[in-house]
Amino acid sequence: MAGDIACRFERGVVTAPAMMAGIAGDYIIDTGAAQSALHETKAQAEGIADTELTGDVSVAGITVRSLPLKVADLDVRTWNLPTPVAGVIGADALRGFVVDLAYAPCRLRLSAPGQAPRFRGRTLNLGWDLGRPTVTAAVADDQRRISGRFVVATGANVPVRLADDLAQTGAADVKELYPEGVWLARLPEVDFAGATGRDVAAGLMKPEGDVVGVLGGAVLAHFRLRFDFPGGKLTVDPIR
Repeated sequence: MAGDIACRFERGVVTAPAMMAGIAGDYIIDTGAAQSALHETKAQAEGIADTELTGDVSVAGITVRSLPLKVADLDVRTWNLPTPVAGVIGADALRGFVVDLAYAPCRLRLSAPGQAPRFRGRTLNLGWDLGRPTVTAAVADDQRRISGRFVVATGANVPVRLADDLAQTGAADVKELYPEGVWLARLPEVDFAGATGRDVAAGLMKPEGDVVGVLGGAVLAHFRLRFDFPGGKLTVDPIR
């Protein structure tokens, strides 16, 4: 009950070869997605017309059986990736395992509880919100500091997104800061796992659950990560 595989980290997103509902391809590995999904375009090409189905998900030599899946339009998440993406493998498929992720070189490992190799780093408490893993982090500018629970999303292509009921922005066209838009603002400071990032690109999101926002791949890539989902811990090891 363990396996590892080479992955790719491109445009802020982790992808890896996998199979979902019998369909092989490259999949976004996104701990911040509550439910795994097939890309609508890929599903239709394979003759799948349903918007919901049940299927097996296999990645890194590990298979999760009979998982409820959705079929969704993922164009907003995949348009700038250099290779076609068949779907997203989310937290529902991963949460029964200890998941190790290294970014350079990109490597993904899944282990059964108690079977993972030794891993050292700073350990954070892992919570859950709407089926997504969360940790405590903070963002700040010259006037305000906002701390709280952030979704940890290895498949989010923007370094940070903040719930729009908490954020303040002087952007002339605010709608362009949302996932469908083309602009990003700048955050003077992001504090995560004892490290501080400066002048970080950031966007907005509609409030979802009780989280402050989302931490994406460009922030997480400064660390090696262990998601001990069964143990409720996230261990981070800074890349030196």
